[in-house]
Amino acid sequence: MNYEMSPMQPFGLMLRPAGGAVDVRELPIAELREHVRRHRLLALRGFGSFAGAEDFADYCEGWGEVSLWPFGKVLELVEHEAPEDHIFDNKYVPLHWDGMYRKQVPEFQVFHCVSAPAVAQGGRTTFSDTAGALERAAPDLRSLWSRATGVYRRKMEFYDSKTIAPVVTAHPVRGFPVIRYNEPPAADAAGFVNRPDLEFVGVEPNELGEFHRSLHEALYAPQNLYAHAWQDGDVVVTDNYTLLHGREGFVSGAPRHLRRVHVLGDPPLDNPHLVAYE
Repeated sequence: MNYEMSPMQPFGLMLRPAGGAVDVRELPIAELREHVRRHRLLALRGFGSFAGAEDFADYCEGWGEVSLWPFGKVLELVEHEAPEDHIFDNKYVPLHWDGMYRKQVPEFQVFHCVSAPAVAQGGRTTFSDTAGALERAAPDLRSLWSRATGVYRRKMEFYDSKTIAPVVTAHPVRGFPVIRYNEPPAADAAGFVNRPDLEFVGVEPNELGEFHRSLHEALYAPQNLYAHAWQDGDVVVTDNYTLLHGREGFVSGAPRHLRRVHVLGDPPLDNPHLVAYE
C-alpha cells in the first residue's frame, strides 16, 4: 500500500504518502470511496496532484458521474472583489448540504486546495457529522428536531429554487437517521451577502428558539464538528449525504483558492425535497 492512514478527530481519515513521491491518481479510488463512506471524510495530504481544473475534473470522473453546472464541472471557490453571493465572499458560511436546491444531490464533494491561507488568516471549512449528533442527542431534543421541517428558498446566479425538507430524515442509501438543515445566518452577521429565505414549520413558535439553539449546539459540539485547515495540494472528499458543511470567515485578500466538484451517487439521487427549480 502506497499510503499511510491516521484517524482524525472527531471523525475522518487522513492519508499521506508511505515514503517517496506518490501521485494522488496512483491511489485506488474503490478503496478511497469505501473510506469516505465509513469515515465520512477523507483527507489526502502530501500527494502529487493536478496541473489545473481540467486535470482535476478528469480525476473526479473516476469517482463517478460528475454533476454538471452552468459553469461546468469545477467550481472555483475564491473571493470575488464584488461578490453577489456569500460563497464568493470572505465571510463565514452557515452549515448546509450541497445539492439542496438542485435536481440531483451529490453523494461526494471533492475539494482540491490550489492555494491555502495562513492558519492565522482563517478560512477553515467546517463539517458536522449529523449522524453522530443524532446518536448523542437527548431523546427530547431528537423529538423536537424530528417535528421540524425546513422550507428553503434561494435565488442566485445558478438557480432560483425552493426546497422543503424534514430536519431529521434517513440516509438515502443506508437508512440511518441524518440531519438536513440550512443553518440560518446569524442575526448579527453584518454584510452577509444574499441571505436565503428560511422558514421552519412543525414546531410551535415558542419552541423555535430552543430548536435552533439546541441544534446549533449539537452540530458545533467538538465531538461532532471537524474544521479543516487547508494546506496547498490537499484533496478532501466528503460524504454529502451525512455531513453538513460551512466555512469560517477569513481575512479578505488571503490566498484561499479551492476547487470543488460534485460526484453523484450510483444511481444518482434525484432530490426528494425539491419543489421548484428554475
